[in-house]
Amino acid sequence: MHPRRLRTLLPVLLAVILVGTALWQYQHQGQAPDVIPTQAGTPVGTSDEMNLLARLIAAEAGTEPYEGQVAVGAVIMNRVRSPLFPSTISGVIFEPWAFESVSNGLIWQVTNLATPSRAAADALNGWDPTYGALFFWNPSKEVSPWIWTRAIITQIGNHVFAR
Repeated sequence: MHPRRLRTLLPVLLAVILVGTALWQYQHQGQAPDVIPTQAGTPVGTSDEMNLLARLIAAEAGTEPYEGQVAVGAVIMNRVRSPLFPSTISGVIFEPWAFESVSNGLIWQVTNLATPSRAAADALNGWDPTYGALFFWNPSKEVSPWIWTRAIITQIGNHVFAR
């Protein structure tokens, strides 16, 4: 390509990218993304994964403050991005013995998903009040002694969050 054409084309291409990015951010601000990013780069169905994430949040943190509900969703998203866990939301949620609410079926009994769905959307959009936590638990409940070997990052409501 001739250098003069390249000098003309690059600013136009940059302007198109910037305008496209601005339009994308404008349309998606405050909404769940159309595609959930995964470690493998394979998109997953947003509505099914959103519903599953909202159900887990409701079952695990339905009585917690809103920030605590988002934090539980953020832990799931942090696990999806971690090479130590499955690379999909459903893979993380259904990992054997990972969540009590899955083991005892509470995840399928929750009915009010309005607030947990907003918390799931905030977690999917990147709000992480846990600062990268991979684990959470309620210290007043009986848990495996192993979990106490994890470095606690913060506490929100009745849950502690750890790496």
